[in-house]
Amino acid sequence: MKFKLLTIAFLITHLSVSAKEFVDYVNTLMGTNSTYEFSYGNTYPAVARPWAMNFWSPQTGPNRSGWMYAYGDTTIRGFRQTHQPSPWINDYATFSLMPVSGDLKVSHKDRRVSFKHENEVATPYLYKVKMDNKVDAQITSTDRGAVFKVAYPHKDKKYLIVDAYDGGSMLELAESNKKVTGYVKNNNGGVPDNFANYLTMEFNYPVVNSGVMINGELFPGKRKGEHNQIAMYLEFDIPEGKDLIVKVASSFISPEQAELNLQREIGDRSFDMVMEESKKIWNENLGRIVVEDPNEENKRVFYSCLYRTLLFPRSFYEFNAQDKPVYYSPYDGKIYDGYMFTDNGFWDTFRAVHPFFTIFYPELTEKIVQSLVDVYEQSGFFPEWMSPGHRGCMIGNNSVSLIADAWIKGITNFDQEKALEGMIKTTNSRGRETSVGRHGFEEYNKLGYVPYPNFSEATAKTLEYAYNDWCISRFAEGQGNKEVQADYQKKSMNYKNLFDPAYGFMRAKNAKGEWIEPFDPVEWGGPFTEGSSWHYTWSVFHDPLGLAKLMGGPEKMADKLDSMFVVAPDYKVGTYGFVIHEIAEMVALNMGQYAHGNQPVQHAIYLYNYTDRPWKAQYHLRDVMTKLYNSSPKGYCGDEDNGQTSAWYVFSAMGFYPVCPGQPEYVIGSPLFQKVTMKLPNGKEFVVKADKNSPENVYIQKAKLNNKNFENNFITHDQILNGGVLEFVMGKNPNMKRGLKKENRPYSFTKE
Repeated sequence: MKFKLLTIAFLITHLSVSAKEFVDYVNTLMGTNSTYEFSYGNTYPAVARPWAMNFWSPQTGPNRSGWMYAYGDTTIRGFRQTHQPSPWINDYATFSLMPVSGDLKVSHKDRRVSFKHENEVATPYLYKVKMDNKVDAQITSTDRGAVFKVAYPHKDKKYLIVDAYDGGSMLELAESNKKVTGYVKNNNGGVPDNFANYLTMEFNYPVVNSGVMINGELFPGKRKGEHNQIAMYLEFDIPEGKDLIVKVASSFISPEQAELNLQREIGDRSFDMVMEESKKIWNENLGRIVVEDPNEENKRVFYSCLYRTLLFPRSFYEFNAQDKPVYYSPYDGKIYDGYMFTDNGFWDTFRAVHPFFTIFYPELTEKIVQSLVDVYEQSGFFPEWMSPGHRGCMIGNNSVSLIADAWIKGITNFDQEKALEGMIKTTNSRGRETSVGRHGFEEYNKLGYVPYPNFSEATAKTLEYAYNDWCISRFAEGQGNKEVQADYQKKSMNYKNLFDPAYGFMRAKNAKGEWIEPFDPVEWGGPFTEGSSWHYTWSVFHDPLGLAKLMGGPEKMADKLDSMFVVAPDYKVGTYGFVIHEIAEMVALNMGQYAHGNQPVQHAIYLYNYTDRPWKAQYHLRDVMTKLYNSSPKGYCGDEDNGQTSAWYVFSAMGFYPVCPGQPEYVIGSPLFQKVTMKLPNGKEFVVKADKNSPENVYIQKAKLNNKNFENNFITHDQILNGGVLEFVMGKNPNMKRGLKKENRPYSFTKE
């Protein structure tokens, strides 16, 4: 009897563990409790597949608002096909579906229905909500399509609103009364004149009554509308106990391609079949990294962050009738064979998202890099912020970081000669959009820095250009072009020209070489981008020891890093003129001048590994992971930004981070979990173990790599890809003797 009880207990435990799949840890609502004034992520609960062309999300905000879903809202206005990468960039080529029960209400202002969060389910493969009017709506998706399932109260009239928004749209009900086609042209960026998103949707019951709303005016019985602002209402007669099923897909190529996408990705398959396929895809992708630890909340944060890391960039290609990839170019309006990607700001994602792909998805990186070369050929420049084409946002030429990082890690199947040509062109010219090319390139090449106030954000641009030049230098060396290699290597040291030893900070200079006065390291804006000198002084990714030398040596740099966490979180709004949300978020952290909610300073903690105090990196990294992340709607401490703030966590929780993309190594931190198993695309596994790990035991006592003593504060890309075990022993007190030799420090140009 006792044996039977033990067996039953074992089976129950085993089944409960087995029932917890990777995707079950993901909370797509993480980061959604955000506003214009303060960001806890600025995310939305995307129902999507990894890197899908289309995402879907409930819409609580007004049409065309960047804050399409805010956790604090209490009503739903629709379920939106979205391409929005960020509320600050906003959406394009978007439309929504909204079930309406009872009285007909078409406009997004009138049709909204209240709901409660306890009645919603938000996962990567399913969003489900029972609204307060008893309408039960569910949506699941494919890469380019979705299936929508609605259960209406039986005795009420049953409508579906198709809202094509403004910006130039067309909707038409087919003669069969079971299909709607059309297009939407709304966008928030420059695109060719022939840009459109063609949509098609099918219903399992015929429409019994319909009409359109054009610019706010209703036209009952009208089956087609084409105008600046269009919405269509469709009435259905659905038997009791049955659901309305809507199958929808779209294309940026043509109406025929939209139909092909619908039939290929959905066809006759049921809602449940599509949903289960999506769930399987997410489990397969999330399951490439298996974390083992008793802390369930840390797992929820990890897999929620991994979900975000795998969303962007968005695929912008489709498959033709011959199953070949083709795409509409948002740069010149032509159709091309091959792969294209969009909705990414490399100022954010070059830091960790794309280095993550080089480990786990090299085949994806290869496609992305070739698409960058294609963008150069189609537009004359590499993209820096694309949504779907060039957008005037942020600074730097960080597209070259993606190319150099891929190349040095052995991902070389792209047109390298054309890539180098594009690098040289991009860094010696400027485009129409502010983010394209290099603003201030002539002054930068002549003076060795971008002067201020001749150019806004000049100091930040100089620092990023210097790192970008280092990337180009390494890539040119690999191409055998010694002249370009030497030229850009020299320019990669331009960061030194803006370091003021009297203050110990990076500063702005005018065209005469004079420091801009007055100077205060807590002043935001002006020569800096979404930060102050406290944040940008560390932006020397390729040469931390060179930066340390300017500061007086590695010990002095460690002192400076210490100061960042202990000085008051004071600020001056500078040229912004008001408290931007990044400032408010830094102050709320109460971590001195450390502003993890924005990207420029996210690598800075790892710089302790270039000094005599690597153990301080371990302390601060664990502090940030445990205090600044959680799986709730307030889960981030600032903008999540296309997976970057999530990728920082994913890397850091595994125990290492790519401080300098373009160098094939990762800097050691403080692993969060007892065990992490990375299933690599080459079939091997790389395991990180952290014996005696706990919330208190954050310090590395000793380490072994494949049973050999491991003293380095970095691990190489090849060491990871070769598979094996990196084993740490953790403790509550720092080991102040480990990793202090010069050879234990990560790469730095000056070290060479």
